[in-house]
Amino acid sequence: DNIWRSLSLQSLNLADNRLTGSIPPLIGKLAALEVFNLSNNNLSGSIPSEVGLLEGTLTRLSLANNKLTGTIPSQLGQLQGASVFLKQLKENNFYDSSKTAPLSLCTLRYVQKFDLVDDEKLCPVERNALSDFYYSAKGAEWTNYDNWVDEHAGHCDWKGVTCDKGKNHVTELKLDNNGLSGRLSKSIGKLTSIKKLDLGDNDIKVKPTL
Repeated sequence: DNIWRSLSLQSLNLADNRLTGSIPPLIGKLAALEVFNLSNNNLSGSIPSEVGLLEGTLTRLSLANNKLTGTIPSQLGQLQGASVFLKQLKENNFYDSSKTAPLSLCTLRYVQKFDLVDDEKLCPVERNALSDFYYSAKGAEWTNYDNWVDEHAGHCDWKGVTCDKGKNHVTELKLDNNGLSGRLSKSIGKLTSIKKLDLGDNDIKVKPTL
């Protein structure tokens, strides 16, 4: 336990050590930690949200090639400028029918790199596109932005978004008279199955090239 109380520790590399068990929440107490590498072991359980307490110091988080499961904590998406590696052994143990990876991880909003960013099950392309649309259209100023850019909520549950029966593709985006402004992001062109787009009575001045 002493290693988790080394407040001045800057690098902890225990990769390729056949480690078992879970990652202790005490990791959050290593306030000076810049590199945390536990890749290529046999660790199980979930990733402790306390890793997010290292925001501002941690530059590299590598937990790849273990047997970790559960929801990826949203706090990982707040690790400003960090590179995050989470890809697990064999099939991805993070898969869950109702969960995705944190949105801020998938869009690289704060982190520098995320090794699962191209995994469309954890990071749906259309969710990323709608996130970009939200920020470009000044979403925080909208009249109603229920569930928009929530870290784990599926984009089909965002206000004004309608998807197909399988909840895989956006078929309608209806945000008329909702206080939208700014610009209309070209990322909306990634909504390849959309059939209805209603953004009337707003103040968006720039139209995308679809």
